[in-house]
Amino acid sequence: MILRRVAATALSLVVVLLAGCSAAAAPAEPTASAPRVALSEVSPLADPKAYVGPSTATLDDAAIEPVLTSPSSQLPVTVTSHDLSGDAEVTVTDASRVIAMDLSGSLAATVAGLGFADRLVGRDISTTFAGVSDLPVITSSGHSVNAEAIIGLAPTLVITDGSIGPADVVQQLRDVGITVVFVERSSSFAGAVAQARAVAAIFGAADAGDLLAGRIEGELQTVTAQISRIAPAAESDRLRMVFLYLRGTSGIFYLFGSESGADDLIGALGGIDVAGQLGWRGMQPLTDEAMVAADPDLILVMTSGIASVGGIDGLLAEKPAIALTAAGQHRRFVDMADGQILSFGPRSAEVLDALARAVYAPDDPSDAASRAVPGEPGP
Repeated sequence: MILRRVAATALSLVVVLLAGCSAAAAPAEPTASAPRVALSEVSPLADPKAYVGPSTATLDDAAIEPVLTSPSSQLPVTVTSHDLSGDAEVTVTDASRVIAMDLSGSLAATVAGLGFADRLVGRDISTTFAGVSDLPVITSSGHSVNAEAIIGLAPTLVITDGSIGPADVVQQLRDVGITVVFVERSSSFAGAVAQARAVAAIFGAADAGDLLAGRIEGELQTVTAQISRIAPAAESDRLRMVFLYLRGTSGIFYLFGSESGADDLIGALGGIDVAGQLGWRGMQPLTDEAMVAADPDLILVMTSGIASVGGIDGLLAEKPAIALTAAGQHRRFVDMADGQILSFGPRSAEVLDALARAVYAPDDPSDAASRAVPGEPGP
């Protein structure tokens, strides 16, 4: 119970921070890049640490392929809801009109990956995969839930992980008779696999959950094996990476440490998670001392985040300590769309694939995976 209260406090902090995002922070319908060669066929940089300039990671296809086109759904079903106040048994009798909401958009993506995209009647601001742009947005300010907007859509089921709220607003949904189920939050690749089965259980579709979980695991194994072939093998040659959360319009600058999801991402990319190495956990306010101590070779950011501070020039002017790092001196920033870069779910392997190209093969002429940061000249 104590751990759950701690988690709730941390999630509240996340909601406050991300409330600085505007509705325009991520495109509602991202466009796919041109077809690209297999990751195993790209020509990696001879020395990733020596590369100069920014790059952008893009998905080859913005759509989510369901594991089944018409999955069976056996209801009613009773599942454990992991409420922030404690576990509770919830019976789901109707999953015909669904809202799946969380910070990263991974829950709605998981619903789509299972084959239930047609059940979605609304979306949060982070749900940006192809086919959902016409759905009403149910978050009002950043990631703050608008209860009236949700109730107005008459959902029969709301699925969340507690990462957006406020909690009393979500509780209000239950008060008007809407079934609400909390799943464990997924901020890791292993969590994405577990989430596939958890969401499937809510629909009474265990078979679809096993299929999606198996697909995510298999794709992750494939892409991580490919990354290991293009990433430096020697510890001394591996890129030291950090993930910065930037919202210039709100004056928010945070460094993501262990247990934030960024550590899992960096590890899978074959990089060195500097924040974890230095013992930083969760989200830490960005300070000059922290950046100098970290001295990363490469900095991961969200696309709208780097844009919100005026691009790399604006960031270096606002935070001159970053200019003292290897990443700052080489202008080595890799950005990716807000609704993708930390979206652990059905597209986990695709996200890794795109980031690996932007990190290790940004100039491969046969590949269309990386471009200059918006407003930034290419290298």
